[in-house]
Amino acid sequence: MIRLSHVAKSFNGNPVLRDVSFEVKEGESVVMIGRSGQGKSVTLRNILGLIQPDAGNVWVDGDEVTQMSPVELREMRKKVGMLFQNSALWDSMNVFDNISLALRHHTNMTEKAIEEIVYSSLTQVGLHDPDREGQSAEDIGRRMPSDLSGGMRKRVGLARALATRPKYMLYDEPTTGLDPIMAGIIDNLIRELNTRNKTTSLTITHDMRSAFTIADRIIVLHKGEIFFDAPKEVARELKESPREELRLEKEQVVYQLLNGDHKGLVHPAIADHYEKAHVHQ
Repeated sequence: MIRLSHVAKSFNGNPVLRDVSFEVKEGESVVMIGRSGQGKSVTLRNILGLIQPDAGNVWVDGDEVTQMSPVELREMRKKVGMLFQNSALWDSMNVFDNISLALRHHTNMTEKAIEEIVYSSLTQVGLHDPDREGQSAEDIGRRMPSDLSGGMRKRVGLARALATRPKYMLYDEPTTGLDPIMAGIIDNLIRELNTRNKTTSLTITHDMRSAFTIADRIIVLHKGEIFFDAPKEVARELKESPREELRLEKEQVVYQLLNGDHKGLVHPAIADHYEKAHVHQ
């Protein structure tokens, strides 16, 4: 389980998170949405122990991240897989070496065992077609990141995260920069992996189609606070409600964010990519 309790974080005196509390239960897939700059990525960094909250506590697997030593943090992070927004592949390494890097540094596995896991992970994310020339897992493993499409890089990043067999998965904008069809493929893959591997996952995204595909539960983070936290069925009901029936200010804000509507209580001075993410919805 991942749990945050009354977490607050400011940078240069500017509050980013204000009294944030939520849980991601074992085997659950939770999606967090919100406009840019509202604290979603900061939430992930707090979970990984990359930054410390100014107030509040964070637990992963029952252990308090905010009290861990550097050695304990390294051990905790072995339980967590991370898919970065830009995939974060090493340009100087081929696909095989990108995926095997953590296994080589953090385990005592033989080269043969590492090889089996790398090719198994590539197969898991659909980068394996033995009937097509140049599409076997071994062929893909020899390619450089610069030789891959955006969708393939995402899948390699996911294969790398899965190679360590993590108990928890964190996804940072997994469909950003992908066309609608490839975004749908990544969404379905994340959902399938979550179900098959019984992984506990937290995803941050601006893509509402992605959110409703991946999520068991949806959280809306706005102005550093939790405005909404409920099963996706409840979120869908609110999304489809007539605007005039909404009386609470928070309901109106959540409705606007769920629908990507430029009209409402949220008035960005400059339209950000949150609005753009709804073009294909």
